[in-house]
Amino acid sequence: MNKILIDLQHITKSFDGQMVLDDLNLYIRENEFLTLLGPSGCGKTTTLRILGGFEAPDKGNVIFNGTDITKMPPNKRQLNTVFQKYALFTHMTIADNIAFGLKIKNKSKSYIDDKIKYALKLVNLEGYEKRMPDSLSGGQQQRIAIARAIVNEPKVLLLDEPLGALDLKLRQDMQYELIRLKNELGITFIYVTHDQEEALTMSDTIVVMNQGYIQQIGSPEKIYNEPENAFVADFIGDSNIIGGTMIEDKLVEIFGTRFPCVDTGFGCGKPVDVVIRPEDVILSAPAAGRIKGVVTHLIFKGVHYEMEVTANGYEWLVHSTSMFPVGTEVGIDVDPFNIQIMNKPASEDEEAAKIDE
Repeated sequence: MNKILIDLQHITKSFDGQMVLDDLNLYIRENEFLTLLGPSGCGKTTTLRILGGFEAPDKGNVIFNGTDITKMPPNKRQLNTVFQKYALFTHMTIADNIAFGLKIKNKSKSYIDDKIKYALKLVNLEGYEKRMPDSLSGGQQQRIAIARAIVNEPKVLLLDEPLGALDLKLRQDMQYELIRLKNELGITFIYVTHDQEEALTMSDTIVVMNQGYIQQIGSPEKIYNEPENAFVADFIGDSNIIGGTMIEDKLVEIFGTRFPCVDTGFGCGKPVDVVIRPEDVILSAPAAGRIKGVVTHLIFKGVHYEMEVTANGYEWLVHSTSMFPVGTEVGIDVDPFNIQIMNKPASEDEEAAKIDE
């Protein structure tokens, strides 16, 4: 297991009396690709800015490699930030853009020239030294911004929604580029996004945030398959979140029908939230299902059909490679292993509240 490189301890931050981060604790390991994921206003960019030294926390400490850097200015930190807007100097060539930080450090011309060639090769833009930024596509400009950050040999690269302005195909290409760079360079990546697919594709670890609190920390597989609360389940991919009653261990009741499951420890006769992913809903002939429903919507998505099935007044979202036309009566079932049980929050505050790592 890699050692802990960054430790955010009890970070609190508010703007104009509005709490943005509330006693946030988070550690990041060396050579990890960690993504801060959440909706707008959840505190993810503020966390990144505190790490980069662009904001000071009201309370708490930023520990980097065992040293407290909370009050250290950005230019003294072994971190580099790549912003969504690229921030390339339009009046400078690509070579001058990449060399900017090295010139400030008074590096020799031969050292700078070597670094420019190395960085451009890494981002697959060899031979672009003399080009101007406005002659490049959005994806190429983004790669130059990353190259400019890499040449400074940071221990950590901070990326604030860097692919947000790119079109879908380019964004997907850049995701693979970033994974390749991280593996080749051995740099720790801390990535901010509100795009769930991006987070699931690239990350070793995902930190799901909401209203200034960490909701869940885990691998992409863990976050997707075992969400700890309804917010995470709803935010990461599509979900059917249904109110149910835990009859006993490994048995839950939904809409008056009992479904076997694998979860234990929720008590008996307790209200719970039941999470079932659309791809885990099994449609069959009406008699073969535990619940009967009718297909009300149908869309072809290429890889699968997306259907809505109304059963007991609830609209089930279903993804299936089998097609059931609108109006078809179907049976609904779910494999016990694909039913995820969660405690029902007692209040909205509890819903937003922090859960322990």
